Amino acid sequence: MRIKDKPTEERPREKLLINGAMVLSDAELLAIFLRTGTPGVSAIEMAENLLIEFGSLQALMQADCLTFTQAKGLGTAKYAQLQAVLEMARRHNNEVIDRGNVLTSPEATRGFLVDKLKTFEHEVFACLFLDNQHHVLEFEILFTGTIDSASVYPREVVKKALSYNAAAVIFAHNHPSGINEASQADKAITQRLKKALELVDIRVLDHFIIANGRPFSFAERGLL
Repeated sequence: MRIKDKPTEERPREKLLINGAMVLSDAELLAIFLRTGTPGVSAIEMAENLLIEFGSLQALMQADCLTFTQAKGLGTAKYAQLQAVLEMARRHNNEVIDRGNVLTSPEATRGFLVDKLKTFEHEVFACLFLDNQHHVLEFEILFTGTIDSASVYPREVVKKALSYNAAAVIFAHNHPSGINEASQADKAITQRLKKALELVDIRVLDHFIIANGRPFSFAERGLL
């Protein structure tokens, strides 16, 4: 079915304008980017086929030019357009999270952390250090590990937080496996860090896991 033959409320562009981008599926978001499909294939159908071919939206967005342009319906113009969109998003997130700016947007925080951690092939553990008004003092990768785990030491985190005179922190680490859930080890180390930082009056606001899809938030899941 052609997109224009769908009910208005089911068309990706109209859904976005009425309800916001967050309600759209990966295929619907990609369809808006593509704008048109190919003969006999709607933009949504083309988007769905591309997601199957690449395996995920993230994989498609991270594909190099040669891999991207080999897919049916894509070319160098679309590749250039996508790279421009990604760079604008990166600069926007960096401006919002830049040192001295208030963390007024959880989505910008997520975008910033995804941008910082998404390309690592091994696990890393990072921290945003904040003052008592939640201005960003510093972002730092504290620990690196193997592709399976990272050794995180609460004492070192406390020392680093005190060195920045932080009043609050936001943790983040990546899952190179792509699994977007917290493991028992993730939950355990988060609680150890929270208890250690409470002793020096530093709050843990959230802990994000960067993997496939939307970053996992400990705060949103009631795990803090």
